[in-house]
Amino acid sequence: MRMLVGLGNPGEKYAGNRHNIGFMAADEIHRRHSFSPWRKKFKAEIADGELAGEKVLLVKPQTMMNLSGESVGEALRFYKMAIGDITVFYDELDLAPGKVRVKTGGGSGGHNGIKSIDAHCGRDYARVRLGIGHPGDKARVTGHVLGDFAKSDREWLDPLLQAVADHAGLLVSGDPSTFMNRVALATGSEKPGSGPKQPKKAQSHIHQARSNAPKMDVPKTGPMADMLKKLFGKD
Repeated sequence: MRMLVGLGNPGEKYAGNRHNIGFMAADEIHRRHSFSPWRKKFKAEIADGELAGEKVLLVKPQTMMNLSGESVGEALRFYKMAIGDITVFYDELDLAPGKVRVKTGGGSGGHNGIKSIDAHCGRDYARVRLGIGHPGDKARVTGHVLGDFAKSDREWLDPLLQAVADHAGLLVSGDPSTFMNRVALATGSEKPGSGPKQPKKAQSHIHQARSNAPKMDVPKTGPMADMLKKLFGKD
């Protein structure tokens, strides 16, 4: 059995927040696959389903973001699952909007929901980081994270959530690299040639000196011209 966890804050007040993109991902997975209706258990909304031939428990903690680990920990212990059976979807400030990265373990990056899960369950679970972008100023981070997505954001947000849901089975089957590639192709977030440009090959100092040297007028007639013709065999 595997557990897919979407992080967010419960209630209509927070429903459209960037901080709730984990909830949005869980809801999209629920919509696009055959899961049971949501029900309340483990201080969360949960639903049962199947992806990639595996039983899957979909979880949305209802404890508020900072206490997410309480809910995830209860479900983990009840089903006697290993920490490696958990995959968590959450917002990432340090990724451009629409970008997705998956890693196992590591630090929380300052994300309070991840800090709570780390404290209650351990760190060795898969983390699906969904980029929401950084406002550019540390003082504006809280307002950015707890602010709603703009209407214009739907242009990248909707395709992202659909792609994440469509390919979630790859996470369950343990193939995060293919998952990231498929999502990137579906959303156009990683285009060929979009990587860093290769630096131009450095010229030698001799070539540079020749290139920068002032051009000289070569005489076409006279003693100098005759000498050059003898040296280079030019007519």
